[in-house]
Amino acid sequence: MLQPGDRAPPFELPDADLEVVALDQFIGRCAIVLYFYPKDDTPGCTIEAVEFSERLDAFERAGATVLGVSRDDVESHGCFRDRHGLAVRLLSDVDLEAARAYGVAHERPVQAAVDAMRTRTAVQRSTFLIDRAGVVRAALYGVGARGHAADMLERVRALGRIG
Repeated sequence: MLQPGDRAPPFELPDADLEVVALDQFIGRCAIVLYFYPKDDTPGCTIEAVEFSERLDAFERAGATVLGVSRDDVESHGCFRDRHGLAVRLLSDVDLEAARAYGVAHERPVQAAVDAMRTRTAVQRSTFLIDRAGVVRAALYGVGARGHAADMLERVRALGRIG
């Protein structure tokens, strides 16, 4: 698991418009709120994405960009964005490379048949605040969806006051 003070792991992921988004694009320019969520169009993930989208202008005024990441493909992200009028950029991590680098991908046991168990990889709802230098300032694992965007906005504003 990442800790405050760690360097943010690099990533290059496509967004819903097929543009590749990389951590390096933001270094030196702005802070990053990087949030991982389990799945497009589920109730909690929709609440979280809508709340981040509603505050996107405030995040930008505070000097941060917001990026949402899930294992859904770019087509799913496009439909999710359009269906709910989302403003945040949604990045596709189909192979879970970024999720593993940030420590949010976990194996879970799943009942496959009457007496058989197997595992599947799940993504834990988590958010990282990364400063302009690419250093993790907050690593929040297992966050709740409702109200989380407002909390992160306050953290971004506090980061601006100290850094």
